[in-house]
Amino acid sequence: MNDPITAIIAELESSQETDNIGMFTIRTANRTIAEAAMRPNPRQLYQELWYEGEVCCLFSDSNLGKSIYAVQMADTIATLRPVLLVDCELTDKQFQMRYTDIDTGVMHIFPELLYRAEINPNTLDVKDYETKIFHHIEAAAQHMKCNIIIIDNLTYLCNSSDKGVDAGLFMMKLMNLKKKYGWSLLIIAHTPKRSLMSPITQNDLAGSKKLYNFFDSVFAIGKSAKDSRLRYVKQLKVRAGEFRYDSSNVIVYEIEKTDGFVHFEFKEFSTEKEHLKERTEHDDKKQLQNINDLKAQGKSVREIASLLGLSKSKVWRLIQAQTTTVPECPTVPAPQDAGQLGHPGQQTEKP
Repeated sequence: MNDPITAIIAELESSQETDNIGMFTIRTANRTIAEAAMRPNPRQLYQELWYEGEVCCLFSDSNLGKSIYAVQMADTIATLRPVLLVDCELTDKQFQMRYTDIDTGVMHIFPELLYRAEINPNTLDVKDYETKIFHHIEAAAQHMKCNIIIIDNLTYLCNSSDKGVDAGLFMMKLMNLKKKYGWSLLIIAHTPKRSLMSPITQNDLAGSKKLYNFFDSVFAIGKSAKDSRLRYVKQLKVRAGEFRYDSSNVIVYEIEKTDGFVHFEFKEFSTEKEHLKERTEHDDKKQLQNINDLKAQGKSVREIASLLGLSKSKVWRLIQAQTTTVPECPTVPAPQDAGQLGHPGQQTEKP
């Protein structure tokens, strides 16, 4: 049966009904495919980085422009569809100043379908904070009829996002909202300080082991060591689309401001390696000295790794390399000088 539509109809007519048992919905694999095929494929929301129905993560080190990039994404998407930007980073005045030309006073005009939400300090209650903010985001999205939500940033929603268990529970709540309303979510996250000599990996995301598995797609912003004005975007995880922007093909941008709109201006595609700092012997010595200084201050391996932007395993190896002594080889006694026949050091002839 070559006609896919005919095959789908036949499968739906012949297979058993769906069973709902506790938390699970159970059906045959063929019925699963047949029912899913009746729905449209997810569309791109922003390039190949974020698709409909995904919980996506954008992360970077501080002051690299991830909030600027997120607003740029929202600005583009909101030309066609309503977007709710939950901004926990800037006050309204800071937001206004960021998107105003300082010389001319020209302010950027955003699409009417872009809604910005910020926390009202008069309603801030630390008791059950995380539960309440989830409820209020849900209510705000429903009220504004938004299915596309950008949250800046993760720390304000989950204070212990670097702790695996708490981060996992937090992500389960987000996944439930996604499935309940068909939301598309972009979560902005920080990363601990990292070295410009190392490529960006999933381990750079705070709480990565628990968080990373929950996200449908993940991409990050890196700083170019070649030119401090440049930034690059790298994909780390893809489910719905194509893996286009890996380490061999990162997107290179420069942050610019035009008519009040601060944004990432595309420059070129490049390899990540071209934007990493080359390691020198001086760098290695300085790194080792920094580790020793922090160790002398009583810092743990975890703290040293976080402060220097290294992995815990690397810090441990470097510390161990200094403390491990190589055992000396046993000394082999030098042969004695040959003497006359019968004297020590010379073999006696056989009779």
